[in-house]
Amino acid sequence: MSTIDSELPLEPDDISDLIAMLRESTDKMHADRIDRGDLKILARTIRELRYAFKVFAGYRTKRKVTVFGSARTPTDAPAYLQAMELGKVMAERQWLVVTGAASGIMEAGHRGAGRENSMGLNIMLPFEQSSNEIIRDDPKLVNMKYFFTRKLMFVKECDAVVCLPGGFGTLDEGLEVLTLLQTGKRDMVPVILLDEPGGTYWKDFHAFVDKHLWGERMISHVDFRLYKVFDTVDETVGEIMQFYRVFHSMRFVRKQLVFRLQHALPEETLAEINRDFTDLLAKGEFVQREAFKEEADDYSLSTLPRLAFHFNRRNYGRLRVLIDLINDAKPPAIDEAKQHVPTLT
Repeated sequence: MSTIDSELPLEPDDISDLIAMLRESTDKMHADRIDRGDLKILARTIRELRYAFKVFAGYRTKRKVTVFGSARTPTDAPAYLQAMELGKVMAERQWLVVTGAASGIMEAGHRGAGRENSMGLNIMLPFEQSSNEIIRDDPKLVNMKYFFTRKLMFVKECDAVVCLPGGFGTLDEGLEVLTLLQTGKRDMVPVILLDEPGGTYWKDFHAFVDKHLWGERMISHVDFRLYKVFDTVDETVGEIMQFYRVFHSMRFVRKQLVFRLQHALPEETLAEINRDFTDLLAKGEFVQREAFKEEADDYSLSTLPRLAFHFNRRNYGRLRVLIDLINDAKPPAIDEAKQHVPTLT
């Protein structure tokens, strides 16, 4: 068993068990005589993530868009100008722009958003990856040694993903996001593959997916709903903002999937959902309700209405279809006699 120094402050009850698990794992690694090289990887991983969590914790209340793209894109290229315009427009909507903090598309996103609205996750490489001048030395910049810790932060902390043209790294990052969405390892977010105006980089990618992945039945056709291909900033921003028009966020509570909503759904929309989306249910039906008591840890969202259901955790493309339907719903007519403040149950 691990021991706890009596002189150290005690952790809050809601995390003390997790801290104890970390200590126990550390003690077991020592007992298992783990190789020094492996321990160095683990120690560096924990250190990187601890610092990254600390930096991002101060900005959890702000929406963030992660922007991927080539570090080698010149400043006069259409894709660079496209990324700069995207950063500017998203910052005007009070979103933070998260990039890999290097040059090219990453610099363009930050240049458009400005230093105040930029966050960076820089990877330490012996070439081409020093942080750009917009984010350099900013407290919202995190430098990381490992790609896997960096990708975790890119995906974990974002509310939308936009991929512009890029090399192996961009394809790796974009495909990882789609894999996580398809398998339910990441909460649903909008993913946009953004070509330069009139460009075909992502259109050709989509054609490849259509011909080979779908054509050879390696994916379901509804998986195409997990991303959109555009070549204008207006379409991209419109898609992101529409995704959060009614839908706010999601989490699992008591084996039920819970959608937090900006407003309650009208009865006719709820009836349509219960009629057309039974394929998503493991049992029961879709129910509108107030917050579960288990959600009391996030008090800022406690008054939002919920849509709760026993999701079968199989078809996430269809889950995106459901979110799109919800976002098309108008607020229900207000009955003043029935208005009340939601309570935690």
